[in-house]
Amino acid sequence: MTPRRARAAGRDLEMRQRIAEEAARLIATEGLRDYGLAKRKAAQRLRAPETRNLPANREIEAALVRYQALFQAERHAATLQRLRRIALEAMRFFAPFSPRLTGSVLSGTASEYSDVNLHLFAETPEEVVFHMQQHGLPYTEDQRRFRFERNGPQRPYPVLRFVVSDTPVEAVIFPVDGIRQAPRSARDGRPMDRASLARLTRLMEPAGEEGGTPS
Repeated sequence: MTPRRARAAGRDLEMRQRIAEEAARLIATEGLRDYGLAKRKAAQRLRAPETRNLPANREIEAALVRYQALFQAERHAATLQRLRRIALEAMRFFAPFSPRLTGSVLSGTASEYSDVNLHLFAETPEEVVFHMQQHGLPYTEDQRRFRFERNGPQRPYPVLRFVVSDTPVEAVIFPVDGIRQAPRSARDGRPMDRASLARLTRLMEPAGEEGGTPS
């Protein structure tokens, strides 16, 4: 590599890192949830809107972890614990549907703007709706699309949205056998990490460590 190309590569890497750090700050402080939007907005703020050297989502998530540890350590820990308590409460309510926690509340990158994301498993969506109605809980219905194979088609699944202690909760309803295979994350294309009630309980223990095999 020539010296000129080496300098250009160094500048590209520096800009990529700066965009990742600014995108992480936007997610942590302004509540942006879409990583693609966050990186584009970060590039604009850094006066590089035309750059093609945008960081990957995993780079933004790593920058977000660093930002939260450096600038929001105590507040972030308290927020995460509060959101996990809400998730625990919701999962106990949905116990008949083998609930699984996913998303930022599980990964530990959640902020005060984050939703609690659950996956439920039922013979029919109506079973879950009836469960909500039996307990007189208000909710709205929607759909989300998920992909299970890397290049496979996206399929729609019903979603129930409701609020617990001023925090939005989103529950996606999958068929019973959907518990065997997690859908792929829109952020990195990998199967989503999902935690059972038992695993979440272990996460919330004082040491915050999981023992044994995740369930």
